[in-house]
Amino acid sequence: MAETLRVENLHVRFGVGEDQVKALNGVSLTLESGEVYCLVGESGAGKSTLALAIMGLLPVAGSITQGRVIFDGVDLIHASAEQMRQLRGKDISMVFQDAQAALNPVQLVGAQLEEVILTHMDVSHRVANRMAQDMLKELGLPDPRRIMGSYPFSLSGGMCQRVMLAIALVLKPKLLIADEPTSGLDVTLQAEILQRLTNLSVEQNAAILLITHDMGVVAHMAKRVGVIYAGSLMESADVIPLFKESQHPYTWSLLQSIPRLDDVEKNLQPLRGTPPNMVTLPEECPFLPRCHKAISRCRVEPKPAMEEIKPGHEVACYNPVAPIVTV
Repeated sequence: MAETLRVENLHVRFGVGEDQVKALNGVSLTLESGEVYCLVGESGAGKSTLALAIMGLLPVAGSITQGRVIFDGVDLIHASAEQMRQLRGKDISMVFQDAQAALNPVQLVGAQLEEVILTHMDVSHRVANRMAQDMLKELGLPDPRRIMGSYPFSLSGGMCQRVMLAIALVLKPKLLIADEPTSGLDVTLQAEILQRLTNLSVEQNAAILLITHDMGVVAHMAKRVGVIYAGSLMESADVIPLFKESQHPYTWSLLQSIPRLDDVEKNLQPLRGTPPNMVTLPEECPFLPRCHKAISRCRVEPKPAMEEIKPGHEVACYNPVAPIVTV
């Protein structure tokens, strides 16, 4: 499969001077066409920041200080505003975490959908309207014409999420970034949206970067998984090896805190402590204060780099662990 996206040693900072928030600290990953890559981690770990950096949508206070983002041979960091405008919505799309907040509250849903089509295609308003209705119908929304004539605040959260998905998918992008696309939705609607994302990957050979904190979604959707903590990638592997033989103590801790239907007597082991202050990150491994596997080397040497310990399985740890987790 061809490589669609490559992120190399990406660093993102918010603010200026000594009080900068070190949001991303050397993140590297690749996505191939037709692949679903899940990025997991606690709130504040840098997942959404990575998505916004790829899209070129960092807020004014944020800046990329180092690294490269290569999409389909184009360096997105150094791309012009016009190049990014041509790419966004057509070749790269994003589903934001809070759909109701992401949609324009004073513009009709139909106008927002048609805008994407008319910006990138030389078609009439009538054709754009038909394409928009067809997309809404494909996503299971009843009475697409009524939805097109509605404002976002008059729709439910689930409807807004599907409208946002329709905007992202109507032009069949090569890369879709989905930031918590199922958060706050009921289980049935979650399943429908995840199935639609799966179809996009299979039918259109699109690459999907799926950001989530739900390990159940990861197990169902992912081909590969990246585990991020305090702005650094801790582990990256195919989904089954990650669940069965997690190597980083942080990944292992996440899995031990999840209840299982097939092991009702399992003793849950909550991850103690809190993430570090992102302004005063230490030179050492950021997980050190919470780690049950820390050794002397962890306390005196800089943060470990990602190293391949098995084919396709990388970990940033001086003392990895490999417990067997039944799945």
